[in-house]
Amino acid sequence: MRVITKSDELVLACKELGKADFVAVDTEFMRESTFWPDLCLIQMAAGRNEIIVDALADGIDLGPFYELMADESTAKVFHAARQDIEIVYHQAEIIPHPVFDTQIAAMVCGFGESVSYGMLVKKLLNHELDKSSRFTDWSRRPLTQKQLTYAIGDVTHLRDLYPRLRKKLNANGRARWLDEEMAVLTDPATYESHPEDAWKRLKMRVKSKKALGVMMSIAEWREKEAQQQNVPRRRVLKDDAIYDIAAQAPTSEKELEGLRSVHQGFARSARGRGIVEAVKNGLQRDPASIPRIKRGEPLTANALAILDLLRVLLKAAAGRHGVAHKLIATTDELEQIARGDNDDLPSLKGWRRELFGADALLIREGKLGLAVENGQVKTIRLDESGHGSQADKSKTAAAE
Repeated sequence: MRVITKSDELVLACKELGKADFVAVDTEFMRESTFWPDLCLIQMAAGRNEIIVDALADGIDLGPFYELMADESTAKVFHAARQDIEIVYHQAEIIPHPVFDTQIAAMVCGFGESVSYGMLVKKLLNHELDKSSRFTDWSRRPLTQKQLTYAIGDVTHLRDLYPRLRKKLNANGRARWLDEEMAVLTDPATYESHPEDAWKRLKMRVKSKKALGVMMSIAEWREKEAQQQNVPRRRVLKDDAIYDIAAQAPTSEKELEGLRSVHQGFARSARGRGIVEAVKNGLQRDPASIPRIKRGEPLTANALAILDLLRVLLKAAAGRHGVAHKLIATTDELEQIARGDNDDLPSLKGWRRELFGADALLIREGKLGLAVENGQVKTIRLDESGHGSQADKSKTAAAE
């Protein structure tokens, strides 16, 4: 293990790592008190090369690392890659490519939902991880030998996991499934931040389009403030306060000061004045630009029955293919299909459609039925009268 603190050392290390077919990568960062993550350490391993880059070292240029991340000839292997990729994208405006995410690969291979790194290392490498430094402060210097040993372990084990998972994917013919997932993970749109869309991360708690328009404006204002000042959103304004302000729509500092969710004196601050302006902008929004509020009406009796069938179908498909059912379709997606709302659902695209989505639509349309034969769930094509067609081949929940 080498700890790199100088730019010239990093240049040489990245050249050596770039000769490998793949490099295992992990990052350590701090985000508790900032909007943007503060990169503290970069760990990489390929072949016999095991390095830790001190990203906070005085004067170090991380350019060679970012060039390696963009090198198409070397695969980048991460576990739960999204936050690591987000950091690289924010710092250098590039997306690492090609990428292999061992967490997603493990779910595709049937290791369960959101499988942890420690569990995967235990199952595939028969090794217990030391988790004692998991919540350490990576921004403090000097780092202890224990911290460094913990950090490098994240990529040395990752280096050994990759060929095993790749072999499993090739053996069961699911490499294409992972490719579809990696296409989303490495799409720049996944990491682009648009303040005007910030309201979408809030749980809807408004009852009118007027209130929604105000909430959209306040959420956009908060997002811009948090980004510009590099502080967590909650430090600018808490979610509960946004809901309260959206409902009351105060158009003066005095009205804002009267709200329970706003502490005394806040209304007369620069942020308070910013909120009042955001409220006014929200009230002036073109109603046509404000989305329709989905009231969350309960499912009809028929839709509930369809939902029950979809759940059985999903569990049967997941069991048959050895894939975590939540990776195939979420509960919200099942409800949308049951309602007949099939717009842009992941479960109706790509490999998910092959495993589940196409049959789900047939059930919704009354063209497919479910039956149990020898203790296994199978699907049966239905003719116009609702009877099963013997000519159609059924799929069972038996392991393939």
